[in-house]
Amino acid sequence: MLKILNYTFSDHLRSRWIIIYTLFFLLSTASILQFSTDLGKGIVSLMNIILGIIPLVSIIFGSVYYYNSREFIELLLTQPIKRQSVFLGKFLGTSLSLSISFLVGTGLPFLYFGIQVSTEVSNFITLLISGTFLTFIFTALSFLVSVSFEEKIRGFSVSIFVWLYTAIIYDGIFLFIMSYFNDYPLEKVAIVLSMLNPIDLIRIFILLKLDIAALLGYTGAVFNQFFGTNTGIFISLFIVLLWVIVPVLSFLRIAKKRDF
Repeated sequence: MLKILNYTFSDHLRSRWIIIYTLFFLLSTASILQFSTDLGKGIVSLMNIILGIIPLVSIIFGSVYYYNSREFIELLLTQPIKRQSVFLGKFLGTSLSLSISFLVGTGLPFLYFGIQVSTEVSNFITLLISGTFLTFIFTALSFLVSVSFEEKIRGFSVSIFVWLYTAIIYDGIFLFIMSYFNDYPLEKVAIVLSMLNPIDLIRIFILLKLDIAALLGYTGAVFNQFFGTNTGIFISLFIVLLWVIVPVLSFLRIAKKRDF
């Protein structure tokens, strides 16, 4: 598995798309910090980019890579190598390369502008951790979709729909439920619904860490009361880890049974 991970990781680092991905965050972060001397505001601005771009790139890049390397994966499966090692190595290599690309592209401009001696350093670390979790979550979802659908076009379509659903459609459904049933106590329902979407969960976690929970709307106080406690932070991190673990175990189970 480590050999496959190392090969996949090295292969991705030489990919022009990874280079473009790194340059995108490098230029975006540098531009934001150049026009805003407040590093805290820069973190908030970058958060909106991260929540939209990282899930989209991770799920599409993961799907493209899987389908393009499917023949190589089938060749590896003819060797005395466990299927779990093949797919887990491919997943980890893809996730790590995308994560490092994001960390380098985001971290270098902040270091240049002195984040290491700023009071915002803890918020910046939270942003980096959140972006890394998003990368692993949506790369895992991309592998789950790709392993589930043999047809490339159908797999791409489902991957794009997964991103649209978690980034846009889910928020619309969430707002509809909150407005339609506003006469009922929906605080606990809102917390549960937010946990069912990794993008919403990480957005809430970042905003609460930045102490700007008022941006969450009328449920901000409820989220602040729950996620602001040590128990709430532990539970939220546990749910985020589940969003990584469950898709990984799912595509490994499907790959084990699939006739390649």
